[in-house]
Amino acid sequence: MARFTYTAEKNDGEKYKGVAEAQDRFELYEIIRREGAHIISLSEEKGTGIMSVAYWNAMISSVSEYEKILFARNLGAMLGAGLSLARALSVMERQIKNPKMALIVNALSSDVRRGDAFNASLAKHPGVFNKLLVAMVRAGEEGGDLPASLTVVADQMERMYNLKKKIRGALIYPSIVVLAMVGITILMMINVVPTLAQTFAEMKVELPASTRLIISVSDFLVQYTVLALGLLCGAAAALYFGFRTRLGRRAGDFISLHMPLIGVLVREVNAARTSRTLASLLSSGVDVLTSLDIVAEVVQNSYFQEVIRDARVAVGQGEPLSAVFVRREDLYPTFVGEMMSVGEETGQTGDMLKRLALFYEDEVDRKTKDMSTVIEPFLMVFIGAGVGFFAVSMISPIYSLSENIG
Repeated sequence: MARFTYTAEKNDGEKYKGVAEAQDRFELYEIIRREGAHIISLSEEKGTGIMSVAYWNAMISSVSEYEKILFARNLGAMLGAGLSLARALSVMERQIKNPKMALIVNALSSDVRRGDAFNASLAKHPGVFNKLLVAMVRAGEEGGDLPASLTVVADQMERMYNLKKKIRGALIYPSIVVLAMVGITILMMINVVPTLAQTFAEMKVELPASTRLIISVSDFLVQYTVLALGLLCGAAAALYFGFRTRLGRRAGDFISLHMPLIGVLVREVNAARTSRTLASLLSSGVDVLTSLDIVAEVVQNSYFQEVIRDARVAVGQGEPLSAVFVRREDLYPTFVGEMMSVGEETGQTGDMLKRLALFYEDEVDRKTKDMSTVIEPFLMVFIGAGVGFFAVSMISPIYSLSENIG
């Protein structure tokens, strides 16, 4: 495939520029003619193949969540303004700075110009576009209102993105405090404890078990510093890759659900994601079973995924959607099942789900703002216990020494 930059003129005299891939310039002439325009000038871009720097730069780049949100929102705005899909994609490709995203948008544009459905083109890039976006685009194409579907999915993705940011922001403070405490402890083990240990050895002081433990750890860190760092990095890597396995993810999901403070937040975050995603999909015309398949991927936590899959089976067997959520109040708050049930009885399931989503998004927002204040006393107790253990362990031999001297 060759890549061309071209200038075309529509039948009404409007000129525009674009970038497209085609087998040769004659195929591009035919593509543009089918779009109701003709090419005035074009040039073939050189150095765009697999051996080019641009290609490999695109391959090693990544696409952030924010860039995906901008893609959906800007594309919806341009389509709403009357641009054709192929032309809107061509305009976006010239504006996008991320080389990987630009390469993908170029591929989407080429597929659309050849007559492929837009949702099918998006589905070719599962690492960038999730099933939620693909399903919403398909619903928009089938319903004849693609700009509205893109706007809805952009709002949905932005809300999910903001939820993640708030949770991460709330965890920054305690993470920094814990890391600082670990760093200070290591420095004291290497620089302070050996001096005290030497003094105790010279004075032949009888040491309690806690002091001997600290000195043993200190000796290991001093004598085998490289090995200790290697073990620390190895443990971190083992935890990281361990939690990425199926069993590790399951364990991580269980821990997060049963941690004080965090467990309630996890339940409310997943309630918000479930409600918001279902509301967006159902309001766009996606059928219930397909919507539940997509929601199962959005919630991510395996325990909540089981509830969604159970709900899909139940709905397929003729049960109301709310039935499974009412039975699983150990995971989803009681309010979720009740609101779904009311929505089904009144025929306003989509509206009720939107209200649910807003309620739990506000709850998560409030609790993440207060999280630092709530966690701070626990951190102080944790730090105080650590400092107290160290102080008592290292000071008690000094008191014993003073008594012996006295």
